[in-house]
Order: sequence, then structure tokens, then C-alpha cells
Amino acid sequence: MSSAPPPATSEPKASSSGQKSKKLDRVRNIGIIAHIDAGKTTVSERFLFYSGRIHKVGDVDDGNTQMDWMPEERKRGITITAAATSFTWRNHDIHLIDTPGHVDFTIEVERSLRVLDGAVVVMSAVDGVEPQTETVWHQADKFHVPRIVFVNKMDRVGANFDSVVADIRKTFDAYPIPIQEPIGAEDTFLGAYDLIEQKRVTYSGDEDEPPEISDPTEEDLAIIGPAREQLIERVGEVDDAIAELFLSGSPVDGPTLRAAIRRVTLARKAVPVLCGSALRNRGVQPLLDSVIDFLPAPTEVPAIAGINPRTGEPETRPSDDKAPLCALAFKIFMLDGRKAVYLRIYSGILKSGDDVFNPRLGPPQKEGKDYKKHESQDKKPLGRVEKISRLFSVHAASRDKIEQASAGHIVLALGLKDTATGDTLCDPRAQIVLEQIDTYQPVISQAVEAATSVDAEKMLSALQKIADEDPTFHVREDVDTGQTLISGMGELHLEIARDRLASEYNVVARTGRPQVVYHETVLGSGEAEHLFERLGDDEQLFGRATVRVSPRARGAGLLVRSEVPPPSPDWIPALQRALAGCVEAALSGIREAMGSGPKGNKLVDIEAVLVAVEPKLDVAADVGWRIAGSRALIKACEAATTALLEPIMHLEVVVPDEFVGDVLGDLNQRRAQILDVGIRGNRRCVIAELPLRALFGYSTAVRSATQGRADFVMTFSKYDTWS
Repeated sequence: MSSAPPPATSEPKASSSGQKSKKLDRVRNIGIIAHIDAGKTTVSERFLFYSGRIHKVGDVDDGNTQMDWMPEERKRGITITAAATSFTWRNHDIHLIDTPGHVDFTIEVERSLRVLDGAVVVMSAVDGVEPQTETVWHQADKFHVPRIVFVNKMDRVGANFDSVVADIRKTFDAYPIPIQEPIGAEDTFLGAYDLIEQKRVTYSGDEDEPPEISDPTEEDLAIIGPAREQLIERVGEVDDAIAELFLSGSPVDGPTLRAAIRRVTLARKAVPVLCGSALRNRGVQPLLDSVIDFLPAPTEVPAIAGINPRTGEPETRPSDDKAPLCALAFKIFMLDGRKAVYLRIYSGILKSGDDVFNPRLGPPQKEGKDYKKHESQDKKPLGRVEKISRLFSVHAASRDKIEQASAGHIVLALGLKDTATGDTLCDPRAQIVLEQIDTYQPVISQAVEAATSVDAEKMLSALQKIADEDPTFHVREDVDTGQTLISGMGELHLEIARDRLASEYNVVARTGRPQVVYHETVLGSGEAEHLFERLGDDEQLFGRATVRVSPRARGAGLLVRSEVPPPSPDWIPALQRALAGCVEAALSGIREAMGSGPKGNKLVDIEAVLVAVEPKLDVAADVGWRIAGSRALIKACEAATTALLEPIMHLEVVVPDEFVGDVLGDLNQRRAQILDVGIRGNRRCVIAELPLRALFGYSTAVRSATQGRADFVMTFSKYDTWS
């Protein structure tokens, strides 16, 4: 491959720091989202090449892409972690996040979309809407993210642009508006007609050559005319200005139509659709133009909303450098053994060396300018204010040091030792807490142990670092066996964590067979009392509590409350005052016990009511009532009868017609509930629900049964019983 970008369309590489950022209306914060193997990373690589950010195109199959920079990503040819970069196009700063397509890493998509203003959805022209496409589309809906669609792989056998457009309309109840019409398909795919400007755009396939833009021939106009008329009509259905022009028979020029498409895209009334083949260097430049033309600047999205942690009242922050600082920590990773934090700055200016306030860690000690970190009597920092030691702009695995960053930008910060994913960083004089990033509970666990005693300590430290990076990866010690257990979203998730121990931390570890993470609940009501008494040398421990439990609706969560009657007027004042402390201690014990039910699993969907406690004046410590509350809860659960809840997965298998019977037969053996057998592009889509425990080894089984031609995605659905 050539190492030089095409001069006609490329932009110069953005300089590293020190330069003032462009005005906010010339900034785009976008993500690329898709099903696995749809071509996300290939599109990202072409974006970087044609913008002049890199000078040689990487290839996923060759393991030399810029965006898939982790060793495990290059080895497996998949994106595991969201990678950020920035580049310029048409004098606009574009901050790009390339997200994973595999469902085990859906948290990476979730937290990326949380901070992005727009998205490019990449779809295969052959496969159309695939299972994970639906997941990421709904995630974009959740965060109200405008998007454009790029129908990739138009050069592949079976490519059908119109079918994909129809699939989008049917599957998502969306409003796709094709702004291009492909010229050919499969091995005859040459480019596309630009329906807005009525131009013919073709490509040589050579990455050094810019697209050839020419006026259409008479034959071309026979295709462009009806397609453009249909585009105007469809835009007019969701835009009044175009509707008036259309109904009056007035001509609609290119700028007018483009402005209307921008309006309806930003309002999420429509989704522009383009086509191309990123691998063959076809359609990338028009897609970049569409990012500028149709996706929003930070100033065009609503002001970020949160609450004042002191008052609980709603607060907003406009995308403005002059507003108080407000930033969201949306991703953490380890950089040379130090915690590095990705930040989206929503308002204000962040400088290297700044003190920033984290409301989750507690309120500041003083108002006004004197808000520096205070220390307790034992000289341990309270950790409420943290210092930004360094700031960087990011390009995948490389970084450029900067002195400051303004509203609307995405940067990497060092020095935030106590900051976690989802934390808000703000000015302590103008406090705000943004909505937390949703996390997902792990559904599968596995025992892991170091191969040597020397590696044991290193292993625990490495696992904790991986857990700090990934909110869906948990590490804990089994209290009964003393084993270290890791938990995650799927077999691949745990497998990659194990491999990272070796490749990144030089720790060789052995793992056991994956185990399902179960929950417990109660099937009926039960009540029990527990009396705890212990006489020590220095103090007496005492507690008596009665707890009643009952089931709640599936997914309703836990509810802990008190029905302890108020103290009798006949009680002496000291005993009346003691009652409140006993109640609070017993309730605390109940909450602590929810982590491990009678069968050793987390309790869920239970209402626990503290019915009675017995206060005692000659007992100072509250330990006895905490123990009494926790043990009374367990006894009450046993009296009510407990049941195991297991993770139920939603499974979608896309397979050629001739293998549908084999897939259904296998699923029936696994006691699956078949929900639907529909059509997905030119293949069948089998949709089912079944327990996670029945899906161990499913990847190997289904690919063996279908000669490797099946594609499937499983996502967590709910915790429930399964007969």
C-alpha cells in the first residue's frame, strides 16, 4: 500500500497542543457503532488516512490498525475497548471513538454513546441489520444521539442497498433517507450518485486517487431524477419548508435540501443513508462530508442536565467555555501502571494543574476560593478534591500533551487517583452531578489462580487494574474456598481478561470452568427473630431483632424498611433515645446480609421489614443489633423458602435456510424457548431465550452444526427461574 494520502481531499494533521481549539460549531464528537465484522475499524482507519492523521492504512486482518492497538485486539482481529482519536476535515475538529461490536463489551458502547453528540452506524450491504446492530441502535436511542448510516461492503456478493434501507425502516421503525444511489453492486460497484448535488461520484479503488466527480449523463439522469424526487418527497414528510416547495412544484437546490436534511437529522426525525466499500476505498470522503454536514456540534445539543448535590435541585450546563467546569469521567485505563481517565468536557475550561471537585467523594470543607484538599487528624487525605497533573489529546495508543482543553472536547487526564467511571468533575463553587453511566451485572464467573507463588500478588494487582478499567469485570475472594473469582459478561470477556494477565502484566494464571452467577429470592412470606448475646472481658454485646420478608416483582430490587413501633411514653428518656440507634443498626445488618442469602448468593427482589428490636441501656456497641438484624433476615428467608434465579439470555442466531432445522433441534435440547423464526436479509433469524448455563460451549456447537455459517449474539435478558 502507498504511504501518502491523496492530496485533493486530505486535510493537514491536527497539531498537538498549544493551539487554540476551533470554535465549538466546528467540533464534532462522534462514534462508530456496528455489529461485529461490519467494518467499523476499517472505516475508522480510512477516516484517519484521508484526513491526513495517518499516512498508511492499517488492515484488521494484518493486525496493524491504529485503532485496534491492544495486543489482544490485533491477535483476535476484533475491537475490545473503545479507542479515541481526533483529526481534522474541512477545517473541523472531529473527535472519534471506535467502539467494539461484540456483545461482551457492550459497556464500551454504552459509556461512549453517553458522551458523544452523533454516531455513524456501519452496516453490511450483505447482512443488513444484524443482532448487535439492534443493540447499539437502541443504545443510541437511549441517549438521543443523531446518526447517519453507512452501508458498507457494497462490493461483496449479495450486496443489496435497497434491502438494507428497507431493513432499517422495518426493524427500527426509523425513517431512513438515502442521499445516494449506488452505481452498480458486487463486483460492478463503482461509486454512487450524489442525489443532493446531482453528481456522479466514482472511484478507481486506489487509495491515492480522489473520487472522480462529474456531471451525470442522460442515462445517469434517468436514475438520479426519480431517486432525487423521492428523496425530496421523503424529506418533505418531516420538514415543513421542503414540503411547501414540493407541493408548490418549486425547484429544490442542493444547499436548501442539505440544510433540511441537517434539520431533520439533528431532530432525530430521519437518518441519512450512504453507501460504499471502505476496504476498497470507496465512499469514505462523502461519509466524512456527511459527518460535518449532518451531525451536531456541541452547541447544537441540549445543555447537559444534572442535579445540585447540596440542594437536589436540577442544574444544567451550556456548552460554553465561560460556564463553570463540568466534565464526565467515562472511561478509565492503565497507562504505564497509572490511572488515566477519559473526560468529556461539557462546560468550562480544564487546565493542567487544576484542582477539580468530585461530588461522589463528599462535599468540600470550605466555600469560596479556599477549597483546597483538607486532611484529617491522622493526615489521610479526604479525597474530595483531586488535581489534574497532566492533560493529553489522544490518538489510539499515542498521546500529545496539552496545557488546557475547552468545552465540547474529549481528553485524557492523569492524576485523578480516586475518580471512577461515571464520576462528575466540576468546580466546587458551582457543583453539579451528572447522571451516572449504567453498568451491567456480570453473569458468569471463573476461579483463577497464579501459576506460581511469585505471581500471586502480581495477579491480584493486575486483576484489580483490569476491574478499574472495566465496570463489568469484577474480582472477589470466595469466603468459603479462598479462591479468587473473576466475573464478567461472557466466556470471551473472561478469556480476554486471562490473556491480558499474560500479555500485559506477565502473569501466568490457571482458570477453572466458567460458572453461572446466581441470585436468590423468596417465594413466600416468612418471619423470624434472632437473639445475639456475647459477654467479653471489656464489653457486652447484645441484640434482638425480628424481621419479616416477602417477595417483590421480578426486577423490582430490594426494599428495606422499619415497622418498629415508636417508644412507649412509659419508657425512661434514655431508653427512648436508644431505640433509634438499635433500629438503625439492625437495618444496617439487614442491608449487609442481602449480599449473601441462605444459599450463599446475592438476594434480590425482596422486601425486608424490621418488625421489632429490643433496646438495652447497658450495651454501648451497636454490633449486636447489626448481627441480630442480619441473622434474623437469613432465618426469615429460610422460613419463606428461597429459590435460585439464574441469568436468562436473549439469543439471536442468523443462519442460512438449510441449517435452521439443526439450530432449532440444538436449542430444543438446551430447553430454549423459541420466540421467533424470521427473515434477516437473505438468511433466517432464530430468536430464543434460555439459561446461560445451557449456553456454555454454544459457539463451537453452532458453528460445527452449520459449517461455520451461523452468526449469533446473546445478551443478558433477566434473572429468573427456569423449569
